[in-house]
Amino acid sequence: MLLCVTANHRNTPFELLERLSVDADALTAQVAAAHAAVRGAVGIATCNRVEVYLDIDAPDVLAREIASRSVADALDGVAGVGTSEALATAELLNDARAIHHLFSVSAGLESVAVGEEEIAGQIKRAAATARERGATSPALDRAFQQAIRTARAARAEGDASRTGRSLVRLSLDLVGSRLRSWEGVNVLLVGTGQYAATTVAALRERGADRIRVYSPTGRAQVFAARSDTEPTNELAPSLVWADVVITCTTRLSVTADDVPADARFFAIDLGLPRNIDPAVGELYGVTLLDLETLRMHAPLVHWSAEEDARIVVDSAAHEFTSHSQVTPAIVALREHVLSLVEDEIERARRRGDDGRTEEALRHLAGVLLHAPSTRARAHAARGDASVVSSAVEALFGIDVPSASGASCPHAIEQGEDGKAIGLRG
Repeated sequence: MLLCVTANHRNTPFELLERLSVDADALTAQVAAAHAAVRGAVGIATCNRVEVYLDIDAPDVLAREIASRSVADALDGVAGVGTSEALATAELLNDARAIHHLFSVSAGLESVAVGEEEIAGQIKRAAATARERGATSPALDRAFQQAIRTARAARAEGDASRTGRSLVRLSLDLVGSRLRSWEGVNVLLVGTGQYAATTVAALRERGADRIRVYSPTGRAQVFAARSDTEPTNELAPSLVWADVVITCTTRLSVTADDVPADARFFAIDLGLPRNIDPAVGELYGVTLLDLETLRMHAPLVHWSAEEDARIVVDSAAHEFTSHSQVTPAIVALREHVLSLVEDEIERARRRGDDGRTEEALRHLAGVLLHAPSTRARAHAARGDASVVSSAVEALFGIDVPSASGASCPHAIEQGEDGKAIGLRG
């Protein structure tokens, strides 16, 4: 059974989401090792969501209980948030809803800024890391690979590549409405990661030509050389110099004590946890724009191609889920036929066959299996997956394992120890 436990900007208060901010790789590792029934796990941690996708070998209700407990305990371990609080407002999605959510998230349709492009890359990296470390499963990996392909198709259909929506661009649009032009504006960038590179690109698109980079970890020189920006190791003088300060790192980097009295700037905090102390926004001459503020403005942003992208995602998720429902029957039929073929090949070898019979039999098996597999997926797409399993069992006497459980999630009221964990479904 594939499940998703998600705490995101739609269901979780920003203050709790900030406390749940964790390293995705550490979260994946802990969940993957949490229970013998967990066949695989992939964790996603971004600035507006923390979620884990799991492949669990257990019946429906038990699988949901294992998923919720494993994720809650992992978040307690890596974020220090108690299990009863960690998932107080989170949702548990299973099977069809989990797949649809994954596809929608990958396409940027569940982001604060609908259509953001960065999330697809984050999901791709999370899946690749989980695969490298042996934390994922074949079923999860297939789902993530298809989600990544669907994200590309959704962007192409919705023309999101030209729209270029993201949290960075949304925040720059909001600040840019207060500026005559970005040309000649002094911009201080705090952070040197992938998000910082995206920010530099977005600034250049708007004509910003004076970008200075500061790194709390001393990496400004390397990043500046790569991005053709100006490095600095001095925060306070740079805050006085700056007209706009943008932070995108993983730690608290600017406090009220860091800001000189004569500093005047717009501050954009794209970090989770916060990079800028909220007290900075109370200082004279400073206007602070953080993720909470962006979330309030995001609904005002219109992405004209959103509906086209949603159609692509809905169709792809439905097709993937439908095919998954008949996979056990197809696999059982293939194993049955190929087993018979192997027996015949072995008999041919004992008779001294030169390999031609083996080649012919394998080719014949492939030809015979192609049509039933194709028709099985067509039946699944029409909602007739059960017909396929019944037919295979009736015609070949094969015991077909059941597919994953029901597609509708349910609330998990208690964990294995009887303590409520507050997970919503």
